[in-house]
Amino acid sequence: MTQYVPTRQLRFFLTGPSPCPYLPGREERKVFTHLPMSDGAAVNDSLTQVGFRRSQNIAYRPACEACSACVSVRIPTATFEPGRGHRRILRRNSDLVRTLVEPEATPEQYNLLQRYLNARHPGGGMTDMGWLDFVAMIEDTAVRTHLIEYRLPDGRIVAGALTDLLSDGLSLVYSFFDPEESRRSLGQYVVLDHIRQATAVGLDHVYLGYWIEGSAKMSYKADFRPLQTLEGDNWVAKTAINPTELP
Repeated sequence: MTQYVPTRQLRFFLTGPSPCPYLPGREERKVFTHLPMSDGAAVNDSLTQVGFRRSQNIAYRPACEACSACVSVRIPTATFEPGRGHRRILRRNSDLVRTLVEPEATPEQYNLLQRYLNARHPGGGMTDMGWLDFVAMIEDTAVRTHLIEYRLPDGRIVAGALTDLLSDGLSLVYSFFDPEESRRSLGQYVVLDHIRQATAVGLDHVYLGYWIEGSAKMSYKADFRPLQTLEGDNWVAKTAINPTELP
């Protein structure tokens, strides 16, 4: 795959060590760069394809000294086949109305995010996110991005996803949902619906970020098969994630 070369040299920085939010007792470090305003979309494309993730106008990837548990994963849309459980989730949520909206924060989205964080990630790094932080997360961007809202027939929002449009796929930057609608398995449904969206417009991949062995928060990603993992400079197809096969 030919990588895009930005019009100016990117500068990369390394964070100091901090407690890992996924694996207790470990520390994390990240390498990051600022996405340029002029060609941020193309730079984001190339960096995502080599394992970076985006947060506002920053692209980052793990750079931990004694740990390589974070593995970049993506779903190839052409070969993905939903399992029986996936098909049940799709049927269970067939009443939801999907709407693509501009990346503009609303109080309704923010209230949903707060309920999700307090129920699913209490004490996490995002639980103290204020309104202005949420606005920055949604609107401070130089890339091709949008929000996807999922609503019940009565209009109530039950899930949302901040999604980047890449040259070769969709990248799920962050998703959140109503914790009281646990029966619907909305987290998995959002991924399934992104596969459906990408397939409909001829995009090859859905990027899910990192899978981490031993992290319950990331375990759902292993349910999507086949899954591709980034090993060195190459994406390798896996019919199932076997931790002993990962780098």
